[in-house]
Amino acid sequence: MMKKTLATLLATASLLSAGAALADKPGAGWITIEKALETAKTKGNYVEIYQIEADDSGYWEGKGRKADGTVYEFRIDGASGNILRDQKD
Repeated sequence: MMKKTLATLLATASLLSAGAALADKPGAGWITIEKALETAKTKGNYVEIYQIEADDSGYWEGKGRKADGTVYEFRIDGASGNILRDQKD
């Protein structure tokens, strides 16, 4: 009984986490993730990007470190590629 319950819980957790991971995808006409990373590094002066993902609100959202060692959050417009937000985390 315990094995069956554990297997059911694991299967449910796997399905839920897979659905959440697939929920936010780049929209049609968006710049590529590679272009968003390039923009963050060249225009935003990031030396390291820790995280970047598509947000269903129309932008790439990420987190990274600048040369001074400070961690920042950024948003890049999915269509235009412009940096919309660049602030300390």
